[in-house]
Parts: sequence; C-alpha cells; structure tokens
Amino acid sequence: MTKNEARKRAQKLREVIEYHRYLYHVLDTQEISDGALDSLKHELYELEQRFPELVRKDSPTQRVGGKPLDKFDKIRHRHKMYSMEDVFSAEEFESWKNRIEKIAKKKDFDFYLMTKIDGLAVSLIYDSGVLMTAATRGDGMIGEDVTQNIRTIEAIPLKLRIPNEAEIKQLKKDFKISESIAKFLATLNGRIEVRGEVYIPKKDFDKLNRVLKKKGEKTFVNPRNLSAGSIRQLDPKVTAARPLNFKAWHIDDIGQGTQEIGMEILRLIGFKVARGERAEQIKDIKSYFEHIAKKREKLDYWIDGLVIRVNDHELYEKLGVVGKTPRGIIAWKFPPEEATTKVTSVDWFVGRTGKLTPVATVEPTFVAGTTVTHATLHNPDEIKRLGIKIGDTVILTKAGDIIPKITGVLEKLRTGSEVSIGVPRKCPVCDSYVERKGKNIDLYCANRKCFSMEKERILHAVRAFDIMGLGGRSIERFINEGILTSPVDLFKLQISDIKNLDGFGEVSAKKIVEEIADKKEITLPKFIVALSIPNVGEETAFALAREFAAINKLAKAKLEDLIKVSDVGEIVAKSVVDFFVDEKNKRMITDFESVGIKIKAQAQVSKKLQGKTFVLTGSLDSLSRDDAKEKIRALGGDVSSSVSKKTDYVVAGTEPGSKLDKAQKLGVRILSEKEFLQIL
Repeated sequence: MTKNEARKRAQKLREVIEYHRYLYHVLDTQEISDGALDSLKHELYELEQRFPELVRKDSPTQRVGGKPLDKFDKIRHRHKMYSMEDVFSAEEFESWKNRIEKIAKKKDFDFYLMTKIDGLAVSLIYDSGVLMTAATRGDGMIGEDVTQNIRTIEAIPLKLRIPNEAEIKQLKKDFKISESIAKFLATLNGRIEVRGEVYIPKKDFDKLNRVLKKKGEKTFVNPRNLSAGSIRQLDPKVTAARPLNFKAWHIDDIGQGTQEIGMEILRLIGFKVARGERAEQIKDIKSYFEHIAKKREKLDYWIDGLVIRVNDHELYEKLGVVGKTPRGIIAWKFPPEEATTKVTSVDWFVGRTGKLTPVATVEPTFVAGTTVTHATLHNPDEIKRLGIKIGDTVILTKAGDIIPKITGVLEKLRTGSEVSIGVPRKCPVCDSYVERKGKNIDLYCANRKCFSMEKERILHAVRAFDIMGLGGRSIERFINEGILTSPVDLFKLQISDIKNLDGFGEVSAKKIVEEIADKKEITLPKFIVALSIPNVGEETAFALAREFAAINKLAKAKLEDLIKVSDVGEIVAKSVVDFFVDEKNKRMITDFESVGIKIKAQAQVSKKLQGKTFVLTGSLDSLSRDDAKEKIRALGGDVSSSVSKKTDYVVAGTEPGSKLDKAQKLGVRILSEKEFLQIL
C-alpha cells in the first residue's frame, strides 16, 4: 500500500469509526457489533503505526469515549478516565509486556488479571462513606451526571460498609497494610473515588427481552446497549425497573500499594468486584486467559476479554500514559465473533444437487479463533439483499463452529472502484444453462452430468459408505479417465482400472478396491444419505428410515405421508417424491443392489428417549460424536444440528461451541458427558 492509498483509507476509516462511535456513545444505538468496530479501529491503528505521519489529534485512536448528552449535567472527573489499549493475540500481549519491561528497566514484577465486563464504566464519588455523585466516562475528562439513576442500583452501596476489626486485622496479616490504611478503613472519612462497570446479568437480559417481546415492544440488541440506555434515562423510575448490576474494579490509591489489595478493600467496603487473579509468568497469564475464555459462557454476565494491569501502583504510575492510554494496563480481547475484511473476488461453486453457491474470497482475517479467507453468500437473492460488491469492506461473522458468513457491508468505506457481482447465466463448470426450480431462490445447473455434480455426488457417497483413503483429487482423476460417472461405479472399480494411472500402482490400487469391497453393507439412514436426495441430510435420513424401515417403502411414499414425519416439512417431502419419480434415480437403487450393496435391517428402536431431542456440542471423551448419535437414536431419541425451543437436552463436551450459549439463553437443559451417559 502506497502512502497516498494509506492516507485515503485512514481518512475513510476515521469517518466511519467516528460515525459508529457517535451512534453508540451519544445516541445509545448500534449498527455494527463491538467486534466489527474493534476490527476497524485495529486496522486504523496498524496504518498509523506503519505511517506515523498519518496520526491526527482527531483520530479515533487518539481519543477516549464520546460526547456527553446535553440532557444531563456535566461532571469533570477528578482524575481522567482513560481507556485501555486492546491486544488480540498472545504475540501482541508479549510485545506489550516486553515494551513496559524496557521502560521499567526490570522484569521482576507481577500483574493483576481481571475479567473485562461488557457494560458501562462509571465513576462513583463518596464523601465520608456516603455516595455523592456518579458519572459516566464521557470523553474521559467530562462525563454525565447520572447520580439519581445510579442510586437505583442495589449493587451500589449508598453508604460504604466499614470493615470490622477482625477483617482489618486479617487484611493486615494477608497483605501487611499500613496503619494509615487501617485507620482510614475504620472510619472511611474523606473523599474517595470508586470505578466499575454497570452491567446486566444474562438471565435478566433474556427475561426482560421475553417480556418486551410478549408486549409487542422493541427488544434490546445486546446487554451493553441496555445498560447504557438505562443509565441515561431522564426518569430514574425507568432505570429502577431495569435489572442492572455493578462490579467495581478501581479505588483511589489510599496507600494500598497494589491492585490486588485495592480489590480486597473494595470487597470489604461493600462492592462486588470483577473476578481476578495475580500472576507473574507469561505462561500463567496465558493459561488464565485460556481458562476464562473457556469458562466465560458459564459466567452469569458477559465478558469480552481479560484486563491485565501492572499490580504495583507506584510502577503503574511511573510507566505513565502513551497517547490516550496508560502503559501499565491492556485489554486482551477474546477472538471476536465479528470482524471486518475486504472482498477480493466471488466464485460460484456447483454442489452435488447442481445448486450454484457464490463464495466470497476475503482478505485473511482472524475471527472466532480462526483465520478466515472464504465466506458463503448463499444465493443471488442474498447478494442483492446485502448490496455487496467486489472490493467492499464487509462484516464477517463466525461463531464457534458456525460457517463464516458476510452479514453486512460498510458502504461508507467505498472508494468508487468496487465491482458489481455478476449472476451467471451458464454453469461455471460445464457451460450448460442454469435455471431456477419453481419458486426456489437458488440457481441450478441444468446438466445432470455436470462434472462438478458428478464429483460431489460421488464424494458424498464415499462419506456415507465410510470409504477411507479416497479423496476429491482421486475421484476427479477417475472421472476424467472415464472410470467413474456415478456413485454406483465406485463398486465396479477394478485394480486394472487404477494401477496404470500416473501416481498409482498395484499396491495402492489394490488397497482402494479392497476398502470399497469391505464397505458394501450399509445402514438404511446412511444409504438414504448416499443417494444425494436434495434437502435430505443426516438427521432427516434417520427420521425417514425410522418411519419407513425399507428403501422400497420410502420410494413409494406419498407426499402427505412424508409431511407427517418428524423433521420433514413440505419442501423436503416434495424433494423426496420428485427424486423417486425420476427413472434414473430408481435405476440407481437397482444398480446399487446389482453390485452387491446390502442394506442392514433396521434395528428395533427402544422408546426410552422417544420424543426427546438432543444437540451435541464440543468433544466427548468416552465416545465419538457419531457413536453418541447412534446411541440416542437407538433409544428412540432425535438428534438435531441446531438449538431451538424444541430442544430437550444439549450435551456439552470439552470446548463447546456457540450452541451452548444459545441453550443457556433459551433455558434448555445442559448435560455434562457424565450426565449424558447416565441417561443412556
């Protein structure tokens, strides 16, 4: 990137970031997620680091917070409320640690680690233990007077608690505090400032939204919007009706010496505090970050990272401030579930059913713990809905094990060089015409013998029959050589067909043929999957197998009979009927039988778990996910790939994905692996 290109991009980024910051901080609304905004800010920060001459006083990287609203009185903070520098990886964290060690000219100091609560930061001023004023961060120097609203939050004491003698004595023993601190705590005379986060617990957020939805009123997008909006209400009665909470993370330096002691003092004088721990070694800090990242879904409040602060107050002050952030503290953010990136191209892929799917190639971006380079655009209607163009800066979403997708376009960052995405009139693989089927929004290749369709159907059958050692490249080669044209042809392969091909020999050819011959017996659900019936996946195939028990009965099923089956709606039912009406498909089943394929008899299904729907997330230690599914189905239960109100149980293994979070929000019962095995 040239300096001129960087200057133009930086200016665009400043304008867009400031626009979204104004929406969020002043108008209490939000168009993009925190993760997407963080990504834009990080891009601007990197540009300014690369080209220092681009740094301006009005840059979003050089300021704190937003403008106070005129409807509240303004309060000047006794000490500036700084924001923190964000880091997004272990490498960035280590770089920060190395920098402050050089400035401090020593390495033997420790840190205090705190969960970064996703809420609204406020400053509380107490005089002789009585709450006098409360203010939002505002622009860092001047905030909004929200005292009356803060007084409605029960978690915030209107009068500080004076620790008893035994507690002060224990504090002396544990931390060797001075007599002056002990005397102060015994009376709490004088003026003192406490800072912390106003937030809303998960269960209360969900409950409030359910009530609003039932009333037909607008629900809240996220908990921080609710916290900010509630604190900025003109009528304290509205704030009082909201289930707000508070955790403290800072107290004036009264001689306590460390952040750790400060947190203990906050507890003693009546505050809930952010979860924290002291650490010194890099490995311990990394370990704690990973521990919190895994455990955050189980916390009763939202967090978006870990705050890492130099524990010693004197050293913290000595390190000073760089730009608008203190050197001695950072926020190590969790991998965002949303980030921004640029679309570099769009390609259309043909699947096993002939459906054309547009897939965007994007500049590599780190989101939800992985580097993403591609994202689906689903169909032409989605492209039109998003208004997306090649060259656009877009919002990329990926949560847990969800496939990456583009959910928004930042049109204000357009330069005029963006290119519209063309919708193909011909198949990109075989050049045949494409068509829409009825009211279907998807495009399909009209050529049943399209190379890509043949390849994907064969690959799909390979997976269904659990044939090992036969991948996409080999199948592509066999199709080009004319020895494979359909899934049935897999079972006609001979050693002589393969051994003379480049890259193969007698041994490898024999291994492939023997592996295929060993997989001629298959269950009915997997055989249904192998047929590549449009809209029929693994769960639906099992439901159909359970209902009809034999492939010939399924082939003769009527539309009304299929619709009655669990997990089968009208669209799926019509796909099944249309599939078996086609003579080519009927012939394929006969051909499978002629090459020796045997469908195992359906085992008698127990009714122990009948009517119960399970969702699996994470890895199980004692059995594979496929084994777990088979055990559930053998007992009459259903397995679904997504969580809904109809889900009875979510089985959570190690490193569960976003399904666990959704289950908690919906109040679905969550089973540990041990509890799951007990049910079986």
